[in-house]
Amino acid sequence: MLICFVSPGLAQTDMAIDTTEWMTTEEIQQKHQSESLVVHADSMPLTQKEMDRLFWKPDPLRAVWLGAIVPGLGQIYNRSYWKVPIVYGGFMGCVYAITWTSGQYESYKNAYRDIYFDIRDGKVTNDPSKSYIAILPEGYTIDRMGGASAYQNRLKEWQNKMHRNRDLAIAITAIVYALTLVDAYVDAQLFDFDISTDLSLNVSPQLYYDLQNQRSAEVKLAISF
Repeated sequence: MLICFVSPGLAQTDMAIDTTEWMTTEEIQQKHQSESLVVHADSMPLTQKEMDRLFWKPDPLRAVWLGAIVPGLGQIYNRSYWKVPIVYGGFMGCVYAITWTSGQYESYKNAYRDIYFDIRDGKVTNDPSKSYIAILPEGYTIDRMGGASAYQNRLKEWQNKMHRNRDLAIAITAIVYALTLVDAYVDAQLFDFDISTDLSLNVSPQLYYDLQNQRSAEVKLAISF
């Protein structure tokens, strides 16, 4: 008579179900990665502040609101500090353009108004204190400009030109302001977007079990970009 003794521990081992056979290769890899993170967390616990800094992601709407209140603050919130000089450089250029064109427009407007009334009253002079004389280019006189009437028309043209340029500078400033808000929103949305230059095609076999415990094989194509 042959008597077989089976160890309880061995029986339990044989009867245990290997759950990894029901998992795909990707699921097994994710399980190993999660287990490694748990081990790391147990060995080196992180504080809440460190966890917040590690997994921080900007809020797009908050970035827009901050940028709307103070230009450039949305870029600072997104931690895109290198964009701040570009933002303020653009605004400084726009402010300078608005200031300069506004000053030129006021000068030509005053000169046109003064020469208009002097022509009407017959008091056109070459007095340097007159605004339409002071604005003349160096070495030019009213006669060299073609006379008082021709000079009046020229002042009117320059006034209208500077008015258009001032309005254009204001419009460009509004566009720059809007672009800073769009940049803050898009930058926050794509904060964790992978922009690496690794363009590769990985081909690997993969085994998995379906619900009927049937083994299947397939070829996996993964494009990294």
